[in-house]
Amino acid sequence: FKDKKADNLLAGLAASEGRPLRRLLFGLGIRFVGETTAKLLVDAYSSLEALGEASAGDLEALHGIGPETAQGVTTWFAHEKNRAMVAELQALGVNTVRLPEEAPPAPAPESRVAGRTFVLTGALPTLSRSEAKALIEAAGGKVSSSVSKKTDYVVAGASAGSKLKKAQQLGLTMLDEEALRRVLTEDASEEAALEPDTDAPVDSSPVAAQPSLFD
Repeated sequence: FKDKKADNLLAGLAASEGRPLRRLLFGLGIRFVGETTAKLLVDAYSSLEALGEASAGDLEALHGIGPETAQGVTTWFAHEKNRAMVAELQALGVNTVRLPEEAPPAPAPESRVAGRTFVLTGALPTLSRSEAKALIEAAGGKVSSSVSKKTDYVVAGASAGSKLKKAQQLGLTMLDEEALRRVLTEDASEEAALEPDTDAPVDSSPVAAQPSLFD
């Protein structure tokens, strides 16, 4: 009876030639491996052979895979009969590798401004203060209410006040709205320097020289 059941399983799996690996993995009947778990495993391992070499610890390190599932997978592949069945499936031409369309999406490049600190001052042409803040935070940046040496960017609009003057004294990078939108869409690999901000208002009053330690 067991041999007939195995033959039926082989016949059913063989009919899946050319189908996604996750469908084959789900069809193997491994304990605790449903359709969702099969997809998680195929995202991490590009073939049944690679999955069969994984340890329980390797599998538990995957997001969404618990110890019971990890044990179920390693136990299944530890049985010689199951390994022989995989070899037979390969001999029958059944797909046992991840198809190109199953490949997990490439991780999005890290934003250039991830972890950087912005200060907003003045009125921007089209963005409200809250809208600009939301865009910055969505790109991984932080918005501070005060300018300091730790500030990375100062976004200046019309009627900018003392924050602009302090930013100029500290030599910080100034952005207008257009430059802000541009820098928020650049990824960390882009090295293009920002163009000087000519639209942001500049306080032309003289700035007092910083006292020298040697005066």
